[in-house]
Amino acid sequence: MIPFYNRTHAGQHLAAKLARYADRPDVIVLALPRGGVPVAFEVARRLHAPFDVFLVRKLGVPGHEELAMGAIATGGVLMLNDAIISLTGVAPEQINEVIAREQIELQRREHAYRDNQRSPDLRGKTVILVDDGLATGATMRAAAEGVRRQGAESVVVAVPVASADTCDELRSLADEVTCVVTPEPFHAVGIWYADFSATDDDEVRNLLAQARAESHTEASA
Repeated sequence: MIPFYNRTHAGQHLAAKLARYADRPDVIVLALPRGGVPVAFEVARRLHAPFDVFLVRKLGVPGHEELAMGAIATGGVLMLNDAIISLTGVAPEQINEVIAREQIELQRREHAYRDNQRSPDLRGKTVILVDDGLATGATMRAAAEGVRRQGAESVVVAVPVASADTCDELRSLADEVTCVVTPEPFHAVGIWYADFSATDDDEVRNLLAQARAESHTEASA
């Protein structure tokens, strides 16, 4: 049985697992774009927490882009998986080319999603990092390192579905890891969703705008 209809449904299940963080002034929910955004939007809404994005880009092995050899994140974070690099024989100049290309995309998304809005101040915050699932966990590792560098007091990694091994590995980087389901064999994130259609830039922008509007309405009430 497939556990999730779509990312919104997955976010509802994930929010239930995180209910103890509801209505806490120190909590902020950050999505890893793009697939993590609809999931995190539901989590933030149900926890009554601020919602934003934290930009991370996977560094795919040339010719096998789905295989992560590392990741970059906002704030100059670079994490490389030496085991994957050694196994695949990727040359240093190839790594640098991938980093440069993904840095351009990271900056494009920063401009496209933020719309001149400042990134949130994470100092002293409990940051809940949300994605739609974890396979290797490369991007989530970079995100966890990134929010730590920005002063997060506590880091919670939260996803609807992940491989059990990846969840275990991330516990060394995060204060808490919440995975709704950890099916075995895992194979890939998308097979655990009935609808895993791509999240585009417009959906990301719309959900961020909706969250800002709802936050403004609550503040004015």
